[in-house]
Amino acid sequence: MAANDGTRRRTDAALSFETVHRGRVYEQVLRQIQEQIATGRLKPGDKLPPERDLAERFQVSRSSVRDAIQALQVMRLVRSRQGGGTQVCEISAESLVSPLSQALAGREGLVAELIEARKMIEPPLAARAAEKATEEEIVRLEDLVRRQAEKTRRGESVIEEDSELHYTIALAARNSVVRRMVDMLMDLLRESRSRGMQLPGRTARSLAGHNRVVAAIRRRDPRAAHAAMLRHIREIEEILMPLTRRP
Repeated sequence: MAANDGTRRRTDAALSFETVHRGRVYEQVLRQIQEQIATGRLKPGDKLPPERDLAERFQVSRSSVRDAIQALQVMRLVRSRQGGGTQVCEISAESLVSPLSQALAGREGLVAELIEARKMIEPPLAARAAEKATEEEIVRLEDLVRRQAEKTRRGESVIEEDSELHYTIALAARNSVVRRMVDMLMDLLRESRSRGMQLPGRTARSLAGHNRVVAAIRRRDPRAAHAAMLRHIREIEEILMPLTRRP
């Protein structure tokens, strides 16, 4: 116990946290702890100070600290054990810089808003694409689905094909204003897809959804394309929302 206390005192002395003043409090706590990990002040195996100590340092409630730690757990930056405190994990560079790692980490509201935005934007885009897409664009969509199927069989990542398919549909809708909106969302959507694709069975469901959407566009059936895209996004919602609640 004495050795553990000594380690904690050395770790505590190396940390430099700022008082949190306003805004979404737990996000600021999360960001500061994440920075300590990124800079190496908190190393794999180090323990975070207890919740009460962190709350005093940040001048926030313990519930805000608890929310930040839960977010860090979802990001796989720390792990908590009953009676053993919260310990920094071995980490990858991606876990420190991925925007959606932060976005998904305990922020159910933000993920829900992202999915809601997709429901508002992407089904009408698919319907428009069924009316407006050129033959070349439809062939491109079919090629992307074939590539996704081949990679799925080989167990390879299909993030590139997934993102490109959705963007090609946006381009085929022939609306420059909406296309600019999609441009703004693409990075966040790409991270969202990356997160969801890690789950067992997700790539197969994605492929089935894309097949339905592209088939409807090929048939020039706007209503079917709208319905297929909405179904696809709802299936994504079923996967991502429980992920944000994971302890």
